[in-house]
Amino acid sequence: MKMDTNAILITGGASGIGYSMAKYFHERGAEVLICGRRQERLDQAVQELPGLKAIKCDVTSAEDRAGLFDFVKNQFPQMNMLINNAGIQRDIDLTNGTGDFERGESEIQVNLEAPILLSAMFTPFLAGKENAMIVNITSGLAFVVEYAYGMPIYCATKAGMHNFSIAQRKQLAPLGIRVVEIIPPMVESELNPEGRKNRNMTKSPHMMSSDAFVEQALAKFEQGDDEIRIEMHR
Repeated sequence: MKMDTNAILITGGASGIGYSMAKYFHERGAEVLICGRRQERLDQAVQELPGLKAIKCDVTSAEDRAGLFDFVKNQFPQMNMLINNAGIQRDIDLTNGTGDFERGESEIQVNLEAPILLSAMFTPFLAGKENAMIVNITSGLAFVVEYAYGMPIYCATKAGMHNFSIAQRKQLAPLGIRVVEIIPPMVESELNPEGRKNRNMTKSPHMMSSDAFVEQALAKFEQGDDEIRIEMHR
């Protein structure tokens, strides 16, 4: 696969795995557009990677998703790859009833609903394009919930995206759209900082750096793998 012929949109692309992916593709000559909610992080990414494009977007907002699509259609029409990377992770205590759900962002909206709706929005746009792809970033925690029982909604949303990716791959194949699922292990990032601090897991020999993970995962991606799993360290 020639990376320099691709034009890629990465959601949540200003930090963590998203930023490492943006850097990987950018360094290989691809055109890259990132979106995220924090303008200062988007500006920092653009400064660090000259030529990178960025747009502020909350993927849970229907208005922002429509704005993102219009921006791509008018300003980035060569885009042929959508990477659904934006996500959040929260510690949820189910014994608290609805209390924990009401005090923070919805993992269901960010991790499951938004990538499904973005995929649906961009599917007709991608159909028939050369090297058209949708890449969904899920998680190894979708498969090993016993190690992450304190994050039940996160695990459920990522398991949902895993199954969605399988169905999506089958349905979009006749349109010439390749669907890839990338399944990370525990990766050093800004994901759920309070929860990681409480579990003393801000740094751990069982975690990979986001750059190391992306190097391994995207090497398999370039080889043509459609379900890419980097094993968790236990």
